[in-house]
Amino acid sequence: MSETNHTSHKKEYFKVFLVLTALTIVELIIPAMKISQFAKGSSLTLLALGKACIVGWSYMHLKDETKWMRFIALVPISAFAYAAMVILESLYR
Repeated sequence: MSETNHTSHKKEYFKVFLVLTALTIVELIIPAMKISQFAKGSSLTLLALGKACIVGWSYMHLKDETKWMRFIALVPISAFAYAAMVILESLYR
């Protein structure tokens, strides 16, 4: 049996952790801001989507997957984008 080279990803995981922490702090600040409810909701939703993408890309190792698997991972994101457009369209009718 051949031995495989294992590289530690601790630095990368720590950087991702710091980014997620910063985004979470921003999420905690947004509700206290004096902006419209729509802007608050939109920004919190986009931050949550961004954090989900970061988690999927880094911790679920999507960056190491084949292009087909990455495409499959984009399907829920596309569904979210479509749902967001339908909701926005219904709000402004």
